[in-house]
Amino acid sequence: MFTINKVNVPIRSEIFKSLKGAYYADSYAFCSNKGDRVALQVWLDHASKTPAWVNFLMATRNKVVSIFGLKNIGHLGDIDTKKLISDYKVGDKVGIFTLLFLSDSEAILIDSDKHLDVKISLYTHREKAHLVSISTVVHVHNFMGKLYMFFVAPMHKLIVPSAIKRAESSDS
Repeated sequence: MFTINKVNVPIRSEIFKSLKGAYYADSYAFCSNKGDRVALQVWLDHASKTPAWVNFLMATRNKVVSIFGLKNIGHLGDIDTKKLISDYKVGDKVGIFTLLFLSDSEAILIDSDKHLDVKISLYTHREKAHLVSISTVVHVHNFMGKLYMFFVAPMHKLIVPSAIKRAESSDS
């Protein structure tokens, strides 16, 4: 049986340094059955298998938040499938996010606006074969960021484990 555990943000990860002052943070760990992959490849594999219901929620989010002046961020799966993993560099767009940090064992993606900063880390634990953590750290800048997180945080807690299960249980 495939298990996903809610865990602390890994202390050896780069994103751990972002926890100070965070409004929201979580991390989910799982043992991948997909073999050894660099961290960014894990993200690309997961983003390419985003569940349709998550894309529907993202489209709904984009319509609703446009009323409040937030940007349309697109869908999680909006990635360039033709781009080679070796071509990605810090500062590049990876779907709706920008690559903030990149090593074989960790990729940190960020999306920022005037209301909040969202960082997502894919961290492969080199000391434990196939163990992967996906962590999210959010810093809010104002009331609108807090209001946004009031609605998004509960959905995030459903989306992340569901997306992990879908991506990790697929045959490709």
